[in-house]
Amino acid sequence: MNEIFTIRRASADSNDINAIGFLAQQIWPDTYGAILSPEQLKYMLDLFYNPDALSRQMREDKHQFIIVEQGEEAIGFAAWGPVEPGMAKLHKLYVLQTGQGKGLGRAMLDFIYGNLREEGVSKLRLNVNRHNKAQRFYEKLEFKIIGREDIDIGNGYYMNDFIMEASVPPGEYDDNI
Repeated sequence: MNEIFTIRRASADSNDINAIGFLAQQIWPDTYGAILSPEQLKYMLDLFYNPDALSRQMREDKHQFIIVEQGEEAIGFAAWGPVEPGMAKLHKLYVLQTGQGKGLGRAMLDFIYGNLREEGVSKLRLNVNRHNKAQRFYEKLEFKIIGREDIDIGNGYYMNDFIMEASVPPGEYDDNI
């Protein structure tokens, strides 16, 4: 059976905000459970994925969100936003563990690249935890480590990240995977 996945823009309505928050609650323990303490994991989920925080990211911080769906079920999401002329930052890219290895991360990134090309953006930057296996995923997609950063997020917690960057490639995108 051929699985059809669709990528769509998320809106600041409560259904999309709730779907993204719910996905984060499902995905983060698998992604960060071996890297972060349970207390830091809970703190960060509460900090970044509560409905008010997601709404603020969309409305005030101008982060653009997308959701990947299989049928009617949301199974992943991503977000990016402007940094400076010609540069954007990928803030989030997550897929449920059951959806990983199917090309969805790459497809979401291709969707984002299509939007960035339309906006005249030539570089995409991201932060990835220095112990997150996603670093290898990004390296396969031609992201290069350009630095390290330790970000104080409060409550005695830090995000210990690599900063990675890639050129926005030329190309076309089809939203049916």
